Amino acid sequence: MGIPLIQKIKVAKYILEQKIKGNKKYPLVLMLEPLFRCNLACSGCGKIDYPDEILNKRMSLKECLEAVDECGAPIVSIPGGEPLVHTEIGEIVQGIIDKGKFVYLCTNAILLEKKLNLFKPSQYLTFSIHLDGLKKEHDHSVCREGVYDKVIEAIKKAKQKGFRVNVNCTLFHQMTPERTAKFFDFVTELGIDGITVSPGYAYERAPDQKNFLKRKKTKKLFRDIFKLGKGKKWVFSQSSLFLDFLAGNQNYKCTPWGNPTRNIFGWQKPCYLLGEGYVKTFDELINETEWDKYGTGNYEKCANCMVHCGYEPTAAEDSIKNPLKALKVALRGPKTEGDMVPDIPLNNQRSAEYIFEKQVKESLVKIREEKNQEEIAIK
Repeated sequence: MGIPLIQKIKVAKYILEQKIKGNKKYPLVLMLEPLFRCNLACSGCGKIDYPDEILNKRMSLKECLEAVDECGAPIVSIPGGEPLVHTEIGEIVQGIIDKGKFVYLCTNAILLEKKLNLFKPSQYLTFSIHLDGLKKEHDHSVCREGVYDKVIEAIKKAKQKGFRVNVNCTLFHQMTPERTAKFFDFVTELGIDGITVSPGYAYERAPDQKNFLKRKKTKKLFRDIFKLGKGKKWVFSQSSLFLDFLAGNQNYKCTPWGNPTRNIFGWQKPCYLLGEGYVKTFDELINETEWDKYGTGNYEKCANCMVHCGYEPTAAEDSIKNPLKALKVALRGPKTEGDMVPDIPLNNQRSAEYIFEKQVKESLVKIREEKNQEEIAIK
């Protein structure tokens, strides 16, 4: 089962409670980034190209748990950077589980075998392991040979010890339906608990821009993959309607407040993928972000995005509103023939704004001021 039954029940109950309260903007998954430092330098990553003063920053255990309480989402995803580099990651994960939240710990798995003793198997904990295909594709994606073999061994070891393990697969331009299907077959045989799949987002600072998919190619790729998967036992840790969206059968708008991000800078506007400024509180993020300025059709940076952190909350909401439609897709799989739904027009989108350098400079000034104050206090 891709998603534990208890998680399905708790999340459905949470959504219904939000509906009863009349909340139109509510979080489903908190993206908690306690650090940006990583032990890899992947060509498609836009999260780690910061100066060392920023890469050395960490959210404390206290800050992480306060963010979980402040947000209130039933699920917490911990990406990075590489979370296993964080010295308090064991305490952070257990502290979140103790609050009754489901944790998806995203990791490249290089350190997983070494750090498994920090965690206890639980239906509330899933290791979401970065794996972008078979050996050739994955080692190319992470720009280091030998990582794939280490990941496979870590998956086997984690499963042997009773942990839930998903693979988190990002598809890029070079992936073919046949190789992707072969990869899904392989990880299914490994006994993983689910597959999370998404097209890569074109981070403006990612070193290799040519590898990212456009929307039209994304839909065609996923249709061809799902066609090859008919009758197979692939298990996805995503809603059936989100997968149907990837195949061009649902015309969704993103709901970025469904996956808010808290990192070392604060609460990130407007979503995990775009760093368009930061605010101090979750309440400010929800109530002061100009949400209508973002999303496909509204903003150039969002034009080709079909990533789960923006569209899975939309699909989850649709599943609650239209359970029979969701069940039909779950039973039959996404449609792989016929016309696709019309895409959102881009003719009225506003131009991209590039503010990364400004944010880095401001952050460095703040970090240095804090360091000076600490040194003065010690003296």
